[in-house]
Amino acid sequence: MSPPRPLEATLRRLERASGALATQSVSRMDELLPWFRSMPADQRSWVTLVAHAGISSLVEWLRSPAGSRPQLTGPVFGAAPRELARSVSLKQTVDLVRATIDVVEERAHTLAAPGEEQALREGVLRFSREIAFAAAQVYATLAENRGAWDARLEALVVDALLRGDSDETLPSRAAALGWAALRPVTVVVGRAAASHTDDIHRALQRVARLHHAEVLAGVHGDLLIVVLGGVSDAQTLTRPLLAEFGPGPVVLGPTVDGLGVAGRSARAAMSGLRACAAWPQAPRPVHADDLLPERALAGDDDARAALVGQVYQALADGGPALLQTVETYVGSGGTLEGSARALFVHPNTVRYRLRRAADVCGQAPTDPRGAFTIRVALAYGHLADSAGL
Repeated sequence: MSPPRPLEATLRRLERASGALATQSVSRMDELLPWFRSMPADQRSWVTLVAHAGISSLVEWLRSPAGSRPQLTGPVFGAAPRELARSVSLKQTVDLVRATIDVVEERAHTLAAPGEEQALREGVLRFSREIAFAAAQVYATLAENRGAWDARLEALVVDALLRGDSDETLPSRAAALGWAALRPVTVVVGRAAASHTDDIHRALQRVARLHHAEVLAGVHGDLLIVVLGGVSDAQTLTRPLLAEFGPGPVVLGPTVDGLGVAGRSARAAMSGLRACAAWPQAPRPVHADDLLPERALAGDDDARAALVGQVYQALADGGPALLQTVETYVGSGGTLEGSARALFVHPNTVRYRLRRAADVCGQAPTDPRGAFTIRVALAYGHLADSAGL
């Protein structure tokens, strides 16, 4: 048996008092909820409209038969703009509803017709439950729409970085994703694991949150592109993310100051991924700067310029003796005594110059990998010099 509905006289009284009840509800919110007092005036006015719409809907809801009562989502929450739901959390919305219902319940003895007080209280109680469900539906729908929109926006940002676009839309999209002021930023690329894209994305987000970082991700064909934000040591963070990549190399681009210039990091990472086949023993993950010789050999002009400037020119600026010693050492197969004889100097002099060369260019001639990088840099440096003649 359905509970009794309040008499029409009670509903008319409630209808006439709706404006005063809404005003009293807002006063109660202001009194009990510190976060409500700190809200901007325009948002407070929207809350007042929602409270008024809620009390008006209470009258219509109580007037309708139990089996045909209208949905409350549109009449109540449609009075507020969508931006309000982004400013007020679901918990805060429940607090607002509770404050409004408390005011109506306190006035029930003056609003109800004789003998109708209990029916009004029960009706308000049932209405408050329906309002709570309606609020949950609003926030669930917004979360679902926001998630779908964020995923689309994220895919557009990652695609723009991959294609090297840097038009005016990238900053606005970054701002919408909360990345406008996030720095530093590093792009990581590799083959995608054979998992569903949503599963990969959720796993990446989970690991990033554990390390207090932000992540954007996109799967393009068989490639997984990950953008890390707010972490200075991207290589350390990348290691727990490796499980989401498929077999093969994983390359980190250089760390840059913000998403607006992350295209440079993406280009370097993609170049490193293409060139990594020339270094089968490369670590996983490997930094794109550690692949400069392979990238240069594969035709990357940026890598070639970096080798010439960072290695060849740095050695040349160190003086003719330093450059000659390094060239002799790597050209002789890395023999200390042979280099000393060719240069007519003591072996200790060669040792000193090699240590100084490592400090100057960041590559140790005595290390096989460093010697290879230096040899490639010297070749491109001499080619650049000859082209300038």
